[in-house]
Amino acid sequence: MAPEPVDDLNEKNPRPLDEDDIALLKTYGLGPYSASIKKAEKEIKDMAKKVNDLCGIKESDTGLAAPSQWDLVSDKQMMQEEQPLQVARCTKIISPNTDDAKYVINVKQIAKFVVGLGDRVSPTDIEEGMRVGVDRNKYQIQIPLPPKIDPSVTMMTVEEKPDVTYNDVGGCKEQIEKMREVVELPMLHPEKFVKLGIDPPKGVLCYGPPGTGKTLLARAVANRTDACFIRVIGSELVQKYVGEGARMVRELFQMARSKKACIVFFDEVDAIGGARFDDGVGGDNEVQRTMLEIVNQLDGFDARGNIKVLMATNRPDTLDPALLRPGRLDRKIEFNLPDLESRTQIFKIHTRTMNCERDIRFELLARLCPNSTGADIRSVCTEAGMFAIRARRKTVTEKDFLDAVNKVIKGYQKFSATPKYMVYN
Repeated sequence: MAPEPVDDLNEKNPRPLDEDDIALLKTYGLGPYSASIKKAEKEIKDMAKKVNDLCGIKESDTGLAAPSQWDLVSDKQMMQEEQPLQVARCTKIISPNTDDAKYVINVKQIAKFVVGLGDRVSPTDIEEGMRVGVDRNKYQIQIPLPPKIDPSVTMMTVEEKPDVTYNDVGGCKEQIEKMREVVELPMLHPEKFVKLGIDPPKGVLCYGPPGTGKTLLARAVANRTDACFIRVIGSELVQKYVGEGARMVRELFQMARSKKACIVFFDEVDAIGGARFDDGVGGDNEVQRTMLEIVNQLDGFDARGNIKVLMATNRPDTLDPALLRPGRLDRKIEFNLPDLESRTQIFKIHTRTMNCERDIRFELLARLCPNSTGADIRSVCTEAGMFAIRARRKTVTEKDFLDAVNKVIKGYQKFSATPKYMVYN
């Protein structure tokens, strides 16, 4: 039987090598002393891994030291000693793409400086015209800043999708089809337009009497599409100071261009899109400047990009011809008064969630509501519910609907805006 190999440097207390040591010896072709070192290294590595696992830190995870080695007090002190930065604008880059590139910055109300870059920013981060943070001593650029957009413009973005779908818009089948062709088709199937060699229509004007579903359809579009949806009410752009409204429009389209795809919806556009005239006083000049800025952004010198523009108004006759021309608003969709079939469908939509009796003759009710809009029919359904509540019943009967028709359609006839719209039209 062959003698077991021993550690030749530990003659006083020789230790027999176990199977792992012998395997290491065979693997590396080394002497027994080297095998002991390898074994110790393996044990240290396993122990360090065990410690790191207990700390919850993986080495490749964050690159941070273990929490036990953090010095939070000195970090906090260093953060407090760090000087605040000033906001400036980089107006020009001198000799770009070189190691010693210099930057001309304009610090508002102080002066212009030619400066270098700080340690924490790379040359590829800085572009001409962007806002930057500079230190107060050498005015070196320390950090690139996002473009300045007014918070009131940012708030116009619709974050939560409305709960209105195309099925909730009654009596507008043709209008929905036209709207989907403009909004959804270019986003879902752009290759069809490329093959034909045409640009997709970029703007839609929805016009018609109040209460016919113009804004409702826009809400359904916002629900359907994954693109960014920005909703602007015309009167929001009418500002007190000269140039403020035009600046808001510029920032609005600047924000829209930064998105992958965007839909901008101007509701009540006649507040700012009226035809230009001179009243001799100049009171309407600011509104006209805002409208001209919209005209320029829709189809001016700069490309509009992947931005669809929807506009809604019930006074199309007052709008400026420059705003309505093809190229800015390619398609005009009229929302007419619903016909008999459409009114029946609207009744069914609004009574879907109501607790009604069976076999209510909606077509009869639709015949009793001539020249009424979708909003009128919704009001009829609400009033029918009020009659049922008044009588302490849990279901709405056909008689409640008939009473509601008498009250809303016939009683409120003098408040209807439809005849006034027909005069303008």
